Amino acid sequence: MHAAPPPGLDHWLALPATKAIAPALREALRRAAATLDPAQCTPAAPAQLADTLSLLALLDADGDSLAAALLFDLPGLAAAVEPQLPPAHAAVAVLLDGQRAANQVWSLHAERPAAGNTEGLRRLLLAIVRDLRVVPILLARQLARMRHAGALPEEERLALARLTRDIHAPLANRLGIWQLKWELEDLAFRHLEPETYRRIASLLDDKRAGRERYIAQVTRELGEALRAQGIEAEIAGRPKHIYSIWKKMRKKDVPIGELYDLRAVRVLVDDIPACYAALGVVHALWAPVPGEFDDYIARPKHNDYRSLHTAVIGPEGKTLEVQIRTREMHEQAELGVAAHWRYKEDSYAGRGPSQRSSSGNAALERKIEWMRRLLEAHGEGEGEALAGGFDTELVEDRIYVLTPAGEVVDLPRGSTPLDFAYHVHTMVGHRCRGAKVDGRIVPLDHKLRSGDRVEILTAKEPEPRRDWLVAANGFLASPRAREKVRTWFHKLDRERNLQAGRELLDRELRRMGLLNVELEPVLARFNVASVDELLVLVALGDVGPHQVGRALQEHERARTTATEEAPDPAAVLQRKRTPRAGGPGVTVVGVDNLVVQLARCCHPLRGEAISGYLTRGRGVSVHRSDCAAFLRLARDQPQRVLPVAWGRQEGLHEATAVVDAIDRRHLLKDVSNVIAQEDAHVVSVRSDAGRHGRVRLRLQLRVNGYDQLSRVLSRLDALPGVEAARRE
Repeated sequence: MHAAPPPGLDHWLALPATKAIAPALREALRRAAATLDPAQCTPAAPAQLADTLSLLALLDADGDSLAAALLFDLPGLAAAVEPQLPPAHAAVAVLLDGQRAANQVWSLHAERPAAGNTEGLRRLLLAIVRDLRVVPILLARQLARMRHAGALPEEERLALARLTRDIHAPLANRLGIWQLKWELEDLAFRHLEPETYRRIASLLDDKRAGRERYIAQVTRELGEALRAQGIEAEIAGRPKHIYSIWKKMRKKDVPIGELYDLRAVRVLVDDIPACYAALGVVHALWAPVPGEFDDYIARPKHNDYRSLHTAVIGPEGKTLEVQIRTREMHEQAELGVAAHWRYKEDSYAGRGPSQRSSSGNAALERKIEWMRRLLEAHGEGEGEALAGGFDTELVEDRIYVLTPAGEVVDLPRGSTPLDFAYHVHTMVGHRCRGAKVDGRIVPLDHKLRSGDRVEILTAKEPEPRRDWLVAANGFLASPRAREKVRTWFHKLDRERNLQAGRELLDRELRRMGLLNVELEPVLARFNVASVDELLVLVALGDVGPHQVGRALQEHERARTTATEEAPDPAAVLQRKRTPRAGGPGVTVVGVDNLVVQLARCCHPLRGEAISGYLTRGRGVSVHRSDCAAFLRLARDQPQRVLPVAWGRQEGLHEATAVVDAIDRRHLLKDVSNVIAQEDAHVVSVRSDAGRHGRVRLRLQLRVNGYDQLSRVLSRLDALPGVEAARRE
């Protein structure tokens, strides 16, 4: 006899569990499957896939989620169908990406199963999952794997059980998906503590028949009492799961015989008033146990679980637990956030949550917010995963990256490899000379993303760079890391700080054409009494060089404005008093009907101190006040100098930047990226090869002022291999 062929795609699409997959999506799957070998449409573990789809159907999963779960086990079909997904079902690709990302998290747990890393892995998981519907899919798949774990080798089986205990069961608990949570816990416990599991199961089996008779008696008596009060209710025995029993035994430090809630019933009614009415009937029928009443309707649990719990002395003097809730509460308790698949599907499609009550919507919104805030959860007791308080920051404010060993590091959004290095250890940061992200060398100002694996390249000796402290350079996003660098330089002697501050400031002022200007006029701006104090602040990163440059420009502009408002009396007699809006955003004081143009020798930028020079036949030429050509002309013919000022007209100004660098691959790409990130415009680029592998780039830029040019030059100067970046 020949073995039956493995089930193909049509088999899976014909299952009752996949009936929610939309016709258009079904057709796309079949078209893609027709182009493949049948083996590519056959899962490696058909029984596990069948369980996964059944569990998702039990959770009332939408069609996209079912399709994504199916395709994840058929990677060949997934690769073929993703490019041709119908637009209405593009979310399937996102759900597939989420499952793939989660697999990377699971592999990290297998590498580093030590306690303390599980919290970071839970955070990392939700940080990299873009569609929150991925999480119930992951839980369903893990439960299916656990159901078939007995056939695995022992080491693999125990690793799977640890992963379930540390990651999946706490997530199911936090999201309130009881149907998956209890079975995940029990199966993990069964493989990790087999002797204890069998002992408790044996004790339960010994008492099962008597418990079942007792529950039948309780159900009959309570049903009659509720009907007598006109309360319609469903009553059923509530199963007590083995892991929950073991946890309660450890918590109370009592043997199994002294647990009162081994005998338990659940009462389902129509509304909240009926819950409290049923509670009154229960307490009238049997005496309550003091201190064993919990109102989770008035005060829901962290996972939004709502119910009334009470313990009473039932028939035959035996303790009995009674849970009372509405049918809607029961649905939410069993399915948790997955009870709202349909509502979420409408939300993702841009439609309103019209199918749910407002109270149901509010509960869903709280749960989804909790899923986000789960990244910031901290402090959990044994077996009470993620039940601690929350920080106020949401997931969007943090990123979660990995060390080469797989440890998760929590950083502020916008962090760089340098922030990562200082987070690992202060000396690692001080010795940092480069970094790799996912095996690729990146610059130290590279912005990290959740899931990146970061490796720091270090030197033997600690040698932080002062330009790491300049915020405009973008090396450090974390105040904590910046303070560590600042502390290092605080410990250096004053002379070295003075020299370093002078070099940093000279480099910035040279870029902006302000070298050799007097610093005394701006000392008060920075609350210092001497130039030396200002230089030390620059060296320590407390004051940025660009801040000093801006202050000098503003001082010069204010001085020029004051001169215009109070001109020389002799000049007033010789010139007309009407200001004239000249050329490109420049006002010439006292001269009418003249052409105004920006000098090509120095290309002044808006906001810089400027002066005018009356040329022969070409109107007024506007120079930077410190332009060497202007100073020479003014010395020879001072009568041609005219006061000018920037007018209100806005616009872009051209400036030439020169970059001297060691020639390397991707240099021009990195330079272009910096200019684009600063929103400047490139008019032209010229490259001149130099000696010894060096190159000079001349960049004709359009910028909106000297502040923007300063930022561009500062970031260019910080690129790897760049020896100098300055304004020509």
